[in-house]
Amino acid sequence: MKKIILENLKTIFYALIIAILIRSLLLQPFYIPSSSMEPSLLVGDRLFVSKLSYGYSKHSFPFSLGPIKNRILFSEPERGDIVVFKTPADNRTDYIKRLIGLPGDKIQFIDGNLYLNNVEILKSKIEYKSKIYCGKSIVDTHVFKEQLVNKKEYLTTYYKNGSYQNSDEFLVPKDHYFFLGDNRDCSKDSRFLTSVGYVHKDNLVGKAQFIFFSTNIKEGSVFKFWKWKKIIRIERFFKKIV
Repeated sequence: MKKIILENLKTIFYALIIAILIRSLLLQPFYIPSSSMEPSLLVGDRLFVSKLSYGYSKHSFPFSLGPIKNRILFSEPERGDIVVFKTPADNRTDYIKRLIGLPGDKIQFIDGNLYLNNVEILKSKIEYKSKIYCGKSIVDTHVFKEQLVNKKEYLTTYYKNGSYQNSDEFLVPKDHYFFLGDNRDCSKDSRFLTSVGYVHKDNLVGKAQFIFFSTNIKEGSVFKFWKWKKIIRIERFFKKIV
């Protein structure tokens, strides 16, 4: 009996080590808890983040307990990537936003339009569902397709009433990045310098790659199998994130 118990413990130990290595070096699952990235990501989406994309730092490991002092095997992220990072305020909380500004970039909102290095980011209004969540509230929005200078395209939303209009000019420091939520008027991001602000490259966790599971939590728990048709968003399974 003692030998069987020891063998089972060894098996569990090896399984944990393998799981930690996969989570730290390859892929890590994340859950979307807020509406700050609508319409690209919805509350209830579960997605995988690639740890290979930008190299590794201590934040690549569980509880940020990695043995790495600085980032290694670093690859520069691209504008438009959706990135998971640790907030500079506490180096612990995971945020997911879209990368807009690289080191040395200047970002500013003028009359509701986004400028990058004094050039207005192209955006075109599209026909799309105009009601977007902000927390528990549903708000009317305008939906636009934005195109960055590297031709990366994605959807953004702006409130029809009371949208964010003007900002100071943000100058991204060396080795830092500037992030925005796609749900522009319902996102705490790099515009808020005291809580998020500029994100150091060591705080990058990984690049969001694809959604593997999604549930509409507003319709109830996934354990209510009789409501699965409303709760489970099958159309979002294995959807590539852009």
